[in-house]
Amino acid sequence: MHSRTLWLLGAGLLTLAGAVFAAEAQGLADASAVGVNPNPVHLYRPTVAPLSAMALLGKEIFYDASLSSSGALSCGSCHSPDHAYGPPNDGPVMLGGANLSRQGARAVPSLTYLERQPNFSIGPDKGDDDNVIDLAQMAALGQQTARTTKTAGGTGGSANIVPQGGLFWDGRADTLQDQALFPLLDPNEMDGGSAEIVAAKLRRAPYVQRFVELFGAGVLRNQRLLIAEAMFAVARYQVEEVSFHPYTSKYDYWLEGKARLSESELRGLQVFNDPDKANCAGCHTSAPTRDGLPPLFTDHQYEALGAPRNAALANNGDPNYSDLGVCGPHRTDLPEQTQYCGMFLTPTLRNTATRHAFFHNGVFRSLEQLLDFYNFRDTNPDKVFPRAADGAVRKYDDLPQKYHVNVDVSDPPFDRHPGDKPAMTEQDEADIIAFLKTLTDGYKPEP
Repeated sequence: MHSRTLWLLGAGLLTLAGAVFAAEAQGLADASAVGVNPNPVHLYRPTVAPLSAMALLGKEIFYDASLSSSGALSCGSCHSPDHAYGPPNDGPVMLGGANLSRQGARAVPSLTYLERQPNFSIGPDKGDDDNVIDLAQMAALGQQTARTTKTAGGTGGSANIVPQGGLFWDGRADTLQDQALFPLLDPNEMDGGSAEIVAAKLRRAPYVQRFVELFGAGVLRNQRLLIAEAMFAVARYQVEEVSFHPYTSKYDYWLEGKARLSESELRGLQVFNDPDKANCAGCHTSAPTRDGLPPLFTDHQYEALGAPRNAALANNGDPNYSDLGVCGPHRTDLPEQTQYCGMFLTPTLRNTATRHAFFHNGVFRSLEQLLDFYNFRDTNPDKVFPRAADGAVRKYDDLPQKYHVNVDVSDPPFDRHPGDKPAMTEQDEADIIAFLKTLTDGYKPEP
């Protein structure tokens, strides 16, 4: 591609990515700057400092495999630092339990970039509004409110009264310490057994003196306090350790004018941000915030996308079993809000190119499969879903029929119909994948 054409493409991308770094025309057509952001911004990253005593204790616990029944699994086993704190294996889920033979229920999410995750709520962020409205009231309001279409660069999605925030695929935990406790006690994961067993192990741990130094000897006699402080320490480790939120991808440095994107990466960013094509940025926001925080590539909201059922999961051998996300079975406080059945958290796309399992059930094993789903789900569903014995395509086969109405059919590219032209070409998909690879941390900027 001609160098000037490339520069113009880059300028257009900047406009699409947000007003905060909108392109200016003057004095930027320098052929030597091909692939460089002509309007760099300054990104504000978390302050780097030595780990506190609390965080150092949390680090010991994070990597302590003795807390599991197998003696072989720690937090760091499933959330590997060598894999962006995601799963190190190629399977759809991790194996746990006493013999490492029990499947986890869902694909392991990354623990990176959770420091800015809001608490679970329904509807737009109410900021400092003191009027407390509970989840059931907001859900009822949402049923009476028309949903607006989410498009890249638009604002409609921010007004939608849908679930947002929280941790896990279903948002059932609000804090990192609560999140840490679930897998510790889950029989399919670390299988810690009970609070009594976990507390006893903590009292025998080689780092037990750190508890005494931080909280006094009395903490060892108070089982509930001991576990609470242990989980808080794990949370502090995740907050303070810079590798959980480094913001060192090629795209971060490109935003700052310190890296060049290739032709394919630039085209991929354009298709990613194009509401008439992939429209990825409609949910996976690619622009920095107005106060200069790096983009997280998620709007923190929940969506029902109707991914195919994953036959590799043992639970799915039961035809009566369905993972309904926000309304159960792992989350238990919203089962009556059936309008949310099938909804799962929109994850960050940072470091997504390092993963081998995508979506909550890990049904897709590559970025190519993932993009084919977005491209063909509605125009050529036979390319995505299995067929029944009579030859009919079993669309949304992982959701009971009565919840198919919850599946998003309005946000592009999911607004197409059978026989329509797919939103993306084969080249578009390849370019988006090239761009997604620029979101992997650890890039070394040009000197």
